[in-house]
Amino acid sequence: MAANAEQIKVLICQGTGGMASGAQAVADAFEEEFSRQGVQAKIGKRCEVVGTGCRGLCANDVLVDIEIPGHEAVTYDFVKPELVPQIVEEHVLGNTPVPKKVAGPYYAKFLEKQMRVIFSRCGTINAESIEDFIAHKGFTGVEKAVKMKPEEVIEEVKRSGLRGRGGGGFPTGVKWSFCAASPGEDKYLICNADEGDPGAFMDRSVLEGDPYGVIEGMMIASYAIGCKNGYVYCRAEYPLAIKRLQKAIDTCYEKGILGKDCMGLGFEFNLRIKAGAGAFVCGEETALMASIEGHRGMSRPRPPFPAVRGLWGKPTNINNVETFANVSYIFYNGAEWFSSIGTEGTKGTKIFALTGKVKHTGLVEVPAGTTMKEVIYDVCGGILNNRKFKAVQAGGPSGGCLPAEALDAEVDYDSLIKAGAMMGSGGLVVMDETTCMVDIARFFLNFTRVESCGKCIPCRIGLKIMLEILERITHGHGQEGDIELLQDMAYDIKKSSLCGLGQTAPNPVLSTIRYFRDEYEAHINEKRCPSNSCKELLKFEVVESACKKCGLCFRICPVDAIRWEKGQLAVIDKSKCTKCTSCYDACRFMAIE
Repeated sequence: MAANAEQIKVLICQGTGGMASGAQAVADAFEEEFSRQGVQAKIGKRCEVVGTGCRGLCANDVLVDIEIPGHEAVTYDFVKPELVPQIVEEHVLGNTPVPKKVAGPYYAKFLEKQMRVIFSRCGTINAESIEDFIAHKGFTGVEKAVKMKPEEVIEEVKRSGLRGRGGGGFPTGVKWSFCAASPGEDKYLICNADEGDPGAFMDRSVLEGDPYGVIEGMMIASYAIGCKNGYVYCRAEYPLAIKRLQKAIDTCYEKGILGKDCMGLGFEFNLRIKAGAGAFVCGEETALMASIEGHRGMSRPRPPFPAVRGLWGKPTNINNVETFANVSYIFYNGAEWFSSIGTEGTKGTKIFALTGKVKHTGLVEVPAGTTMKEVIYDVCGGILNNRKFKAVQAGGPSGGCLPAEALDAEVDYDSLIKAGAMMGSGGLVVMDETTCMVDIARFFLNFTRVESCGKCIPCRIGLKIMLEILERITHGHGQEGDIELLQDMAYDIKKSSLCGLGQTAPNPVLSTIRYFRDEYEAHINEKRCPSNSCKELLKFEVVESACKKCGLCFRICPVDAIRWEKGQLAVIDKSKCTKCTSCYDACRFMAIE
């Protein structure tokens, strides 16, 4: 972003990742250094330190941009307070970036194939400043929407092709039309920010970096469906997101943007936050509504659907954070613009959270239709330690594992379902050759079993039995017929569970059996884990032909179970070995069997 001609800007990532890495200390250091050196007096320009939202490359925090008028912005990564005086001295005052501290070419490559729409304000504006938001098209979308009839607003969203970004991908405009058509004066609008998938933090980052954008999207939706009251249901584990969103809501009330006459535009909308206790099942809309009402978060049968009988028995519309954030941009730029991005079945961009065995973890926003291979290799730099790609878990616990042969699958709703996974909210967990796919299925199934509300028997009992079978297999006690039993139970649970949690919980098991059945068979028939991951099946022996005699395993072992001398083969003392896998994880040459 080009700097204002009158000032120098220092943009500092102050999302959760940035703050955890010391962003506040870095910001304080810049303020102190500007004051100490009298920078403003020396250069005749005001210096502003701006705390922004997430920049995406979370593993490289603290990220700092220096924007000097007439010069290209320069990004620094891994910034610590002690580096600040050098940056101010050489770059801000001397107009010469500190070469060894500037983010490498991988940062430009990280951004090259992205299309940052929802994230266009995250990382570039002060997340807590309504003035910055307004300066970047803020609230022009709702001003445009209220000049149209409510049904025309819904039709615009339909024409855009926007599908809900919360997992199921239901057409947003169609969903709004159901609620709008339901009779009654009292209706409710809910933003689902109960983001519970392991490794997913897309919604959190949008709320932290652009809370006003979500509010604007909800205002447009409230006008369209004829609703006066709304909730943002956000898990309490997101304190920074809740803090910034609450500040944004309070500011909107102070300035007359929310309330009885929103912006003087003639419609009423009131908004409040409901903090959830962190139950994964409350991401399911009927359990979420039960939680808002003060009950235990448990699902109920549908129909009736929330659009007919939802919160407190009134018609209710529920979308997630990313969906509402998209709505604002549809009305900034038009339905045709939005529908020109993506694929026939999935319009617009999609945000993904990349975690696991990938070089550059973080958040990426790409046009729908970008291949999984492009996301992992071109955007995120490929596999950590240059190991071999094995699989990617797409869609969180509700999704499935895709192998190397499915890497060309496009990231859109229909392609991923066809490949045996799902878009979900957008979590991608990347796995390499050291990952056991049976154990991965066990991990995700254990997560959903623990998070199940327990209301329906297929989910409460069925997942427990499936988990016991997987645990037996990973412990070396698998039996003939276990694979077939897992498949039969998975299909039965999918058909008969009450809500989306149970209906999708078996997906990781089914997808790993589909693509990695040989690993299940090795565990059961040979009592062997091909990935050398299941501790009970590990031998822990040094492979002489592969050992480079480097001593890394010796240095990393926490219990001194490895004997080694320079230039000699390492030897593992089985009597001391605790099978912690530290040596196996550390060895780059796969010399530990």
